[in-house]
Amino acid sequence: MKKIIISVAVLLVVAGIVVLTVVRAQSGYTKVLTGKVVQGTLVSVVSGTGQIKPKTYVNVGATAFGRITHLYVKEGDHVKRGQTLATVESIQPEANVDAQKASISAAQTDIASYIAAEKTAEANVEHAKADLEQKKLDYDRYTALYAEKLVSKADFDAKKAAYDTDVATLNQSNAALVQAKAQTDSARGHLGTQVATLRFNEDALNKTVSVAPFDGLVTNLPVREGETVVVGIQNAEGSTLMTLADMSIITAEVKVDETDIVNVALGQEADVSVDALPGKVFKGHVTEVGDQALLRSTGVATSQSTSGTEEAKDFKVVVTVDQASDDLKPGLSATAKITTARRANTLSIPIQALTMHAPDDPKEKPHVQTASTAAAPAAADAQKVQGVFVLRPDKNGKMRAHFVPVTTGITGATDIEVTSGLKEGDEIVTGTYRVLRTLKDKALVKKDTTPVTVNKDDSDSSSSS
Repeated sequence: MKKIIISVAVLLVVAGIVVLTVVRAQSGYTKVLTGKVVQGTLVSVVSGTGQIKPKTYVNVGATAFGRITHLYVKEGDHVKRGQTLATVESIQPEANVDAQKASISAAQTDIASYIAAEKTAEANVEHAKADLEQKKLDYDRYTALYAEKLVSKADFDAKKAAYDTDVATLNQSNAALVQAKAQTDSARGHLGTQVATLRFNEDALNKTVSVAPFDGLVTNLPVREGETVVVGIQNAEGSTLMTLADMSIITAEVKVDETDIVNVALGQEADVSVDALPGKVFKGHVTEVGDQALLRSTGVATSQSTSGTEEAKDFKVVVTVDQASDDLKPGLSATAKITTARRANTLSIPIQALTMHAPDDPKEKPHVQTASTAAAPAAADAQKVQGVFVLRPDKNGKMRAHFVPVTTGITGATDIEVTSGLKEGDEIVTGTYRVLRTLKDKALVKKDTTPVTVNKDDSDSSSSS
């Protein structure tokens, strides 16, 4: 029994020595997570959510007051341009057109009679001219005879009276001709008015028939046969017959965060996914970038908002789908992932590896002028530079973390481009975030191979680095 106790004691002493040796060996080391600087293609993506919308759509409104007599389409139907969609009762407009046509016919008859009267007046003028010419010859001849005392005064006076009568008759005929022409012109003017009224009545009759303005899809049909529709009240119940959408060009209208909109430009490629169609991705490109900020809570433009409170804002971006699909329905929730930049054969590192650090070498610190000691914290922040910790062995073979300033480019989903400061294959410290906040330049480090549990500090690492 004594031998067993001695053996156990010896084993405990040996184990203690081993543990003490390990602890001493690891004292002064910081456990870190590591990664590699890799070269490849990096894509920067901006996401926005919204809904599917046709590029062209129209609310076919009621253009005549009355009861719907027939609907020729139903929701979901495809229609062609010029196709009849619906009709409204048209008894009164039809009666107005028929009555106006009758009035025009009567007016045309009147014009024909006035033209005949005008011809008669012209004939009377010609007859009066002929008579006057004869009477003038007689009057001239009797004037000469009377001067030579060859005819009596009574005969001369008779010829003069006959001449004067024909002059008056010609003037009367000319006046009658002018009056006949005036009556004809007046009748033609009245006919023009009646023709214009007929066009008005025909337009009112045509408005009782609604036709498709373009090839499209009936996406909304809020009315039924027998209901009464009204005119001139936009978005009021009974004023819209149906909504017609041109599905040949489909767009995704999404909202992009204000911090990302500066990277979005016309023509950029985008992948559109729809919640109702999992697994399907539709290729598209940006065709419109809004220049007006929208309040996230209300969707109202900031220029139209009377509220002075600060809140998150979005911008409208329209992505046109390259190939239309019957699966895409207006109103479906959609997400657009817009490729704002693409770099081939570029160096990249995990975003969480990037940190801000004040260089230990005073020569590396930027010159900062301070007005007072109260500005010291701000000056300290200004002296920090962006960089990563690179693992390099010292002369004793121990691994140390050296802070290296870097410049960065575009940002991908999990990685960020490095344009200077690193080379492919460099091993860098990637975490944890808590370690990166306190890690010192040239500190002894050891790779941590234990599984990492994500905590709140680590989950915020990408935004805080």
